[in-house]
Amino acid sequence: SSPHLVQVRERIRINGQPISKDLFNKYFWLVYNRLEETKDPVHASMPAYFRFLTIMAFHVFLQEKVDLAVVEVGIGGTYDCTNIIRAPVVCGVSSLGIDHTSILGDTMEKIAWQKGGIFKPGVPAFTVAQPERPLEVLRERAQERKCPLYLCPELDDFEEGCQVLELGLAGAHQRSNAALALQLARTWLQRRSCQALGELKEVPSSTKLVGRPVPLAPAFRLTDAMIQGLRDTEWLGRTQVLSHGPVTWYLDGAHTTSSIQACVHWFHEAALNQDKPHDGSEVRVLLFNATGDRDTAALLKLLVPCHFDYAVFCPNFTEVSVANNADQQNFNVTLENALTRCLENQRTWTKLLEEKVGQDPWLPSPLWVGGLLQPAPARGSLLLVPPAPRPLNSPALVFPCLAQALRWVAQGRDPHLAAPTASGAHPHPAASSGAVLLREAAIVHVLVTGSLHLVGGALRLLDPALSQ
Repeated sequence: SSPHLVQVRERIRINGQPISKDLFNKYFWLVYNRLEETKDPVHASMPAYFRFLTIMAFHVFLQEKVDLAVVEVGIGGTYDCTNIIRAPVVCGVSSLGIDHTSILGDTMEKIAWQKGGIFKPGVPAFTVAQPERPLEVLRERAQERKCPLYLCPELDDFEEGCQVLELGLAGAHQRSNAALALQLARTWLQRRSCQALGELKEVPSSTKLVGRPVPLAPAFRLTDAMIQGLRDTEWLGRTQVLSHGPVTWYLDGAHTTSSIQACVHWFHEAALNQDKPHDGSEVRVLLFNATGDRDTAALLKLLVPCHFDYAVFCPNFTEVSVANNADQQNFNVTLENALTRCLENQRTWTKLLEEKVGQDPWLPSPLWVGGLLQPAPARGSLLLVPPAPRPLNSPALVFPCLAQALRWVAQGRDPHLAAPTASGAHPHPAASSGAVLLREAAIVHVLVTGSLHLVGGALRLLDPALSQ
C-alpha cells in the first residue's frame, strides 16, 4: 500500500504488520544489487522509488511464501506498475474521485477508464455505487476485457437480520469500503473452497438489472470472523483521533474534493457535536497542506463551514532540516517550492474568509494588512476577543515545518510536544495573541488534513512510538 505515513516499511506488511527492519534491509539490498548487476549498460538507470518498492514487495511476498497478497494500485490502474499481475483472484474499484489529473485525466470518465485497466479476462471484479457515466465507462472496460463486473450491495443489505455492523474506521464513507472488502474477501474464500463463506441471501432476479448498468452482487450472511474483521480494522491517518489532554487531534489524509467532504462530515460528527465547555472557550484549528496538482482552493472552500479560529499552513517536512529522517524526505520538492505553496494557501484561505464575512452577520469586518489579520486598535491588544459567538475571522499562519506548527498549536499543552521556544515564535501579532487563546482554551480541536504525507509527519511527532 502507499504512501507510508511514518516509516517506509509500512508499505510492505505480512499478517497486518510492517516487515521488520532486518527483513526490509535484507530484501532491499538483495533486490538493489541484482538490479544493479543486470541493468542495461546503455540506459544505466534503476527503477524509480515507487517502482523499486513494488518490485521489492513482490519479491518479499514470494520469498516469504504468503498465501494471499493484497496489492493497492499506486495511481490509476492501466499504466501503474502494480498492474503486471496477469491473473489475480479478484479486483476491486472503490469510490472514484478526481485526483492525479495530470496523469489520469480531468474528468471522472477518464479516471474510470484508467481504473478499469486493472480488469482481467475471466477474473471477477467488484465496484461500489458510482455516478452514472463513470459506472458505464467501468462496464465498457469490463466488457472489453471480458471481465465479469458486479456492483456491491450497500452495507445495510448485509445487516438485515443481524446486528448493526460496527466498523473500526469512522466515517460514513467507510461503509462502501467495507462492503467492497466483504465481496473481495468472500471471493478469495470461495476460491480456496473454504467452509466459512457467509451464506448467500436470495436476490430477486428483478432487482439485478433494473436501472443498473452493472449487475448487483448478492449480499450474504456474514460469518463471525467477518464481523470481527470489520470491527477490528485499523488504518492510521484515516479518520483517526488522538486525545492528548485539552488538545484533541483529528487526522485524516483526505486530499480530493469527495474525500474532504467526507472528512468535514466526520469532523462535524466527531468534534463539533461534542458538549461545549461551560465557559465557551473552545478553539478550532485547521492544519492543512496539499501536494501535486491538486486544486487547493476547491479543497479549502469545503473546509470553511467548520468555522476554524485559525488556519495553519506548513510543508510536509517534520523539521526544517530533514537530514536525519530518510523516510520522510522528498527529493522532488524543495522547501522553497513547498513554502510558496503554503503562502498561496494562506492567501486563498484569507480570500475565502473575506467572501464569507458578507454572509455571516456575526463576523465583524476585519482589518487586512499584508494578507494577514491585524488587531484593530479599538479592540485592545488581543486579536480574537470581539463580543461574538465565535472569535473573529480566522487568521492564517504559515510555519516552515510541521514541528513548529504543531508546537504553536499545542502551546506546551500536549505532553508529546515541547513548548514553542521564544526564538521559534512566529513574529506576527496573530500568532502571539492566538497563543494566549490556545493556552487558555478549555478545549482545542485540531483537524489535520489535505495530504497523507502531512498526516504522516504529524503522526511521527504526536506518536513517537510509531518511529520505533
